[in-house]
Amino acid sequence: MTAPAFSPQPAPNTGPAPLLDVRDLHAYYGQSHVLHGINLHVNPGEVVSLIGRNGAGKSTTLKSIMGVLRSRTGQIQFDGQDIARLPSHRIAARGLAWVPEERAILSTLSVRENLELPPARAGGWSAARTYEAFPVLRERGHHPGSKLSGGEQQMLAMVRVLRSGPRLLLLDEPSEGLAPVIVQNIGRIIRDLQQEGLSVLLVEQNLNFATRLADRHYVFVDGQIVDEVRRDEVEARRGELLKYLSV
Repeated sequence: MTAPAFSPQPAPNTGPAPLLDVRDLHAYYGQSHVLHGINLHVNPGEVVSLIGRNGAGKSTTLKSIMGVLRSRTGQIQFDGQDIARLPSHRIAARGLAWVPEERAILSTLSVRENLELPPARAGGWSAARTYEAFPVLRERGHHPGSKLSGGEQQMLAMVRVLRSGPRLLLLDEPSEGLAPVIVQNIGRIIRDLQQEGLSVLLVEQNLNFATRLADRHYVFVDGQIVDEVRRDEVEARRGELLKYLSV
């Protein structure tokens, strides 16, 4: 599908300042130029999705924000402070948490050890809250991460970073390959977190999942944002959005 001309604008100056503000972000894998001038923002307490086909640049955007991909240019501000030149661990310490698509749990450690290894911080999830939200993790507490189902691994990956008490959660394809009941549970947790004031930047290919959760959607095509769609515009533009996601 040919993308319409679109020039995403930086966050407006009216109203509260965005929690995350990304301007003119370019990123590279070696000599390959993969992000071309990304502008996006996430407001406090907002859920925002990045949607588009595989390879469109969505995951690269999250890696760039978290400092995992260092070959990049542009401005990345979190809570009004420049984080573009910080290493990943210092970005995380400021209140960003990232759950990558591959989940990155410690597969040789048990569920309980995975949960105990990252130190809990003020405002982070306690063991009690973890087991209330995901009772299966208590039941599987002595099992190594490698023996968990995909859904259980996704739950564990989310809880590990929520123990740090982040203000912005970056989620990369949290619904991919999971049973509908698990997807529904993860969606419920995201809504609960938003009600508590957490902001979420969500990469998704599952349009139904994304549109049930997100307040706004940035549409990616070939490393560029080609459109921005608000929640109240989704139904009228669903067919157009599906075309962006089609192979």
